[in-house]
This record gives sequence, C-alpha cells and structure tokens, in this order.
Amino acid sequence: MIRVKICGINDRAARDAALAAGADWLGFVFFPASPRAVTPVRAAELAAGVRSCVGLFVAPTDDEVAAVLAAVPLNVLQIYDEPDRCAALRARFGVPVWRAVGLTTAADLPATAGAVDGFVIEAGPPEGATRPGGNAVAFDWSILRGWRAPLPWLLAGGLTPDNVAAAIRATAAQAVDVSSGVERARGKKDPDLIRAFAAAARVAAPGS
Repeated sequence: MIRVKICGINDRAARDAALAAGADWLGFVFFPASPRAVTPVRAAELAAGVRSCVGLFVAPTDDEVAAVLAAVPLNVLQIYDEPDRCAALRARFGVPVWRAVGLTTAADLPATAGAVDGFVIEAGPPEGATRPGGNAVAFDWSILRGWRAPLPWLLAGGLTPDNVAAAIRATAAQAVDVSSGVERARGKKDPDLIRAFAAAARVAAPGS
C-alpha cells in the first residue's frame, strides 16, 4: 500500500483530518520563511499522540535542531542541506534523516545512499523562490524512469488529489508527500482535500 505524508500541519483540524485519513507521517515545518512554520511549542501540542512525526528543517544549526527535539518527539528529520551536513545531523542526534532533493534533470537524482535513511524527491525551487520546497511545483516525472533508488524515497512537489494517482503510476513511488496541494489558502490545510488526497493515493497502483 502507498504510504502518505501530510506536511505543513499547523492546526488541529489538519492534524485530525490527517490522522483520520490514515496518514503514515505528519510533517511539521521548522523554517520561519514558510507560511506553514510552527514553533516547537505548537508542534509539541499537535504531535501529542501522533505515532510518526517528521520535522522539516532548512540548513539548520545543531542548536536549532536540538531545541526542537527537546520539545517535540520527532521520528524523522527532513533536511534541506548538503549530504555531508545531513549525515552530520544524523550522527549528532541519532534520529533518522531524509535528505530533500530538488530535481532539475536526471543528473540530480541520488545514485548512492550516503549516510542518510531516505530521500524526498521533488522539483527544484523556481527562480525567485524563498523556500527550497512547498512551492506547488511538479517536475517531469519521466526523469525518474530507470532510476535505481539507493534508499526508500517519497515523491513530492506539486501533488494534489487530482494528480497523485497518475504520479504514482508514472514513477512507481511507494510513498508520497503533500503540503500545498491540500490547502484551501496559502498555509491553511483543507480537511476535505487531505481526505481526498489520501484516498486517491491509497487506490493507485505503482507502475500500472
């Protein structure tokens, strides 16, 4: 079955909808430039009772990650940074790390595992973007054709309830990650769209 991550959770309605829809991971954004950013205190409130929480960080310092982990029981760190830095954070904190990889061409796809636990594969940020992800931009899924993934990975970038099934079929992804694609306004999740996204992903058959 396809696994689903709902990222950018910042209120109880979104949290409750994601849990009711059977999301495998809930993502919390710790990057102030994002309209989905939460404080560690707020994330701790929303994460209470959630079995698998992912914290998204953009080029964080050790102190920034430590401050979040002191408040929030994160199961995974999703990091936008260089491979060596991702590996260092994994070694420092002992928490699994997913490295976010923005694609422009097939040459951007990771060929080796490195010292991380997985990848989030999405489009590179468009020109002028202030964030490396969460820009509602899809990439050419055919770039993934023939790629032998060295680690488990999630497909992200521009996914919506309307296109997630096609994306899964085109890429053979086993897991998908959505944020802006289930929002009714910038930074505000729509519970109905969360449910629709999860339902569409669950019935999709990779590679069919």
